[in-house]
Amino acid sequence: MIIRTLHRLGVKTIFSLSGNQIMPLYDACIDAGIRIIHVRHEAAAVFMADAWSQITGELGVAMLTAAPGITNGLAPLYSASQAESPVLLISGDSSVAEDGMGAFQELDQVAITRPLTKLALRPRTAQELYPALESAVAQALAPRRGPVHLALPFDLMTAETGLAELPAAAQSREAAPADAAGLEKLAALVNTAQRPLVLAGPTGARPHVRTVREMLEEALAVRVIPMESPRGLKDPSLGSLATLIPQADLIVLAGKCLDFTLGFGGTGALGKTARVVAIDPDPAMLERASRLLGERLALALPGDPYSVLSALRAAPAPAERAPWRAQVDEALRNRVTLGASNPAAGALGPRALCETVQAFLANVPNPILVCDGGEFGQWAQAYCQAPVRIINGMSGAIGAGICYAIGAKIAQPDATVVVLMGDGTAGFHLMELDTAVREQAAIIAVIGNDLRWNAEHLIQMRTYGPHRLIGCELAPTARYHDVAAALGGAGFAAQDSDGLATALGMAADSGLPACINVSLAGEPAPVFSASTQSATGH
Repeated sequence: MIIRTLHRLGVKTIFSLSGNQIMPLYDACIDAGIRIIHVRHEAAAVFMADAWSQITGELGVAMLTAAPGITNGLAPLYSASQAESPVLLISGDSSVAEDGMGAFQELDQVAITRPLTKLALRPRTAQELYPALESAVAQALAPRRGPVHLALPFDLMTAETGLAELPAAAQSREAAPADAAGLEKLAALVNTAQRPLVLAGPTGARPHVRTVREMLEEALAVRVIPMESPRGLKDPSLGSLATLIPQADLIVLAGKCLDFTLGFGGTGALGKTARVVAIDPDPAMLERASRLLGERLALALPGDPYSVLSALRAAPAPAERAPWRAQVDEALRNRVTLGASNPAAGALGPRALCETVQAFLANVPNPILVCDGGEFGQWAQAYCQAPVRIINGMSGAIGAGICYAIGAKIAQPDATVVVLMGDGTAGFHLMELDTAVREQAAIIAVIGNDLRWNAEHLIQMRTYGPHRLIGCELAPTARYHDVAAALGGAGFAAQDSDGLATALGMAADSGLPACINVSLAGEPAPVFSASTQSATGH
């Protein structure tokens, strides 16, 4: 029933690592024709399901076994939550009949996953299975999207439901219409603003939202700017936008949580005079905006931000709007670094590396870009772009890059998927190149190898000085490209831009999952704005 229901919902692929308690589900996938992507570590399955949902806009499904299996998937569950990805995590569990008896791998799973998900359920009878699954999927896909967890006791997986057919699918509920008075006030604020900005949350960066976002920009004559980086206004892909934001007279938070990435709404980040509007499906986020902004909050509207903004009746924009929008676009394009450092002798600088990769992306079919890592990840976000992009996201976690790339390639087999990551980042899931080989997911992984955990190295240098460095160096003997070759993929080493360009071409021509190990000068992430608004070490 569980697997047939998922199939009816359109699920054709599940990311998983096998284990005792989920064997009945594996067996059911054969008859349903659902493909299982079998990974090397449980975390990779959740990361891949996250990438699937980001790329397709559909439900991503991961399936893990009990106790150590589900707990191995917790970190990516947090990342999926912060990325607003609709991921259904199914886990095996010990039998209900053995609750409290010290069963094998008995664990209160939902108590652990509840803070990381929109909904976590453990059905205790066969009759509760279908309603639990239905509720979980509905919650995952409802605004604000996010992960859900269903723990399935083993004895329920081997029980008879007594049903010959699946229960009828629930009718999708229509979203409640936005408050008419609120819409009227919002329209007045937007239509009269001379220097408006719409800041969107991570959902706004997804491919399935792009058309709606572009329509809103055209209809309302405003720029809608998705924010999905833990560096917030210091995200290099936003250029020098942070310098311009305090000049805005209206800031609409369209599903963008007011948090550390916006300086908690302080005047240094959002300016002293701008009126702020919060549109959010989560009442808690509206309450937070009211608490942090006080009288600067002009309006708080519950609801899906894209539905609310689409319902507005736009008036002709003020004449001042056009030059303001041009300023915003110029700030977003700005890549003039502040306090740029000089590359180390004998190693390729990160900007040159990224520009070489960008030249490759500009000439391949259907490019998808994955950026992962600390300092090097920020260089990739600044100087590489593609119509579809996945970054390590609001969670600030690193290490998922290869997993994201594989999930993206499986979701879109015809895409050219390139992942840029640092050498520290590569170590988390390098063995998933084996998964890529087995599943014929020909990704291209470019490792910027500066022989250290560069973000932490820079923090220690800045805070404690060069004589207090500890725990940041990585081995110069590591040959990541040889690992790829040993696992059945293709491996290349590069020392300069020409060598990297050649390796990229050879990797694409190989038709295999490929790893390019590039000698890199370890530089701080680029800075394009003098803004210091941040509540973290980023």
